[in-house]
Amino acid sequence: MAIVRMIISKAVLTLLALCAFAGNSVLCRWALAEYEMAPASFTLIRLLSGAAVLFFLIRGQSARMRASMPLRAGLSWWGALWLAVYAYAFAFAYIELATGVGALVLFTCVQLSMLLIGAWRGMRYSAIELLGIIMALAGFGYLIAPQLATPFSGTAVLLMMIAGVAWGAYSTVGRGASTPLTDTFIHFARAALLSLPLLPLIFLSEPLSWPPLALAVASGALTSAVGYAIWFKVLPHLRVSSAAVAQLAVPVLAACGGIIFVAEPITQRFVIACGVILSGILLVILRREKKIDATKTKHIN
Repeated sequence: MAIVRMIISKAVLTLLALCAFAGNSVLCRWALAEYEMAPASFTLIRLLSGAAVLFFLIRGQSARMRASMPLRAGLSWWGALWLAVYAYAFAFAYIELATGVGALVLFTCVQLSMLLIGAWRGMRYSAIELLGIIMALAGFGYLIAPQLATPFSGTAVLLMMIAGVAWGAYSTVGRGASTPLTDTFIHFARAALLSLPLLPLIFLSEPLSWPPLALAVASGALTSAVGYAIWFKVLPHLRVSSAAVAQLAVPVLAACGGIIFVAEPITQRFVIACGVILSGILLVILRREKKIDATKTKHIN
């Protein structure tokens, strides 16, 4: 019975984390499309509220976790820079892109940029992995082709691609961190600090009403800070392949959120592209995990 409860608990936490990741797209698109909130205002509030909640989450942890904050202050600023680039490009892209399309473009670019970084560091890909990458690229091209017909939507796709590459770089910088929650707080706080020169411009340019302000705070405090905290809690209990495969659900969940909260339709093109892209990335993930397992078995023997 205890094992069953543990499995259910892990599954629920994983689902909550994935819903939080998808929720960032939904909340951002909701605030921008329904309330015409400025993307810069949304992003700054997201970063500030995320940093605040992460700080209190760390203060509520063990003494060892609290002690890690000053010890980790020497972290490179690259993580904060990549996080800021991701957050602002993400928000500005959602002025034009539908929720599901934006999430799928982001997810594809995150995965492909991390594969590219791996290749640059000397990782070699098998024929099956290359086939999966080609499938993902083909589906991606099919998805964005109509968006490139007009300059404005084409710019939005480019911004989301930049956001995806920046998030991939940010994930690579933070990979293997011994105190991921603390590191995330420091990156959020620094990204907010980098944004402070925009503060007067943001709050003098437009009056902020409560509904979009609440959406931006929810994005930072809940779907970012709490979402990351849940993910870091469940991640040690997941295989690398399981964690990667689970994230394939994020664009689909985001699209569902767009239907429910922003009344966005799901197009046939999105469904086809989503199937091709996610199948290709799944092929790469499973093949990579099989190679890792084979290497471990070889070393044991």
